[in-house]
Amino acid sequence: MTLVRFFKADGTLDKEVDAAPGQRLLDVAWTAGQPLEGACEGVMACSTCHVIVEAEDFERLPPASDEEEDLLDLAAHATHTSRLACQIILTENMKSLTVRVPPEARNWMGR
Repeated sequence: MTLVRFFKADGTLDKEVDAAPGQRLLDVAWTAGQPLEGACEGVMACSTCHVIVEAEDFERLPPASDEEEDLLDLAAHATHTSRLACQIILTENMKSLTVRVPPEARNWMGR
């Protein structure tokens, strides 16, 4: 299991959840009630599931694809550790993952 920590835009801890290997971070976030829209339903056609990954965890993730990087260029409040939650797949080797939900994130889909 991976301990996923979701922080609010202001830096306060919002929720900690355990997630199974193979799950997409976007699905974990939706289940945890996080305000990520994911308008494209996770097919990497938008940037509404943008999260900011803690630097230490960011270094352990596989690199973003060129397509993901292009979409992150459209995301408000993007940083050098920004990723799309639909592109982060939890692995057995990932003991924890800490992300911050940017201030523009909204839960439009009622999840």
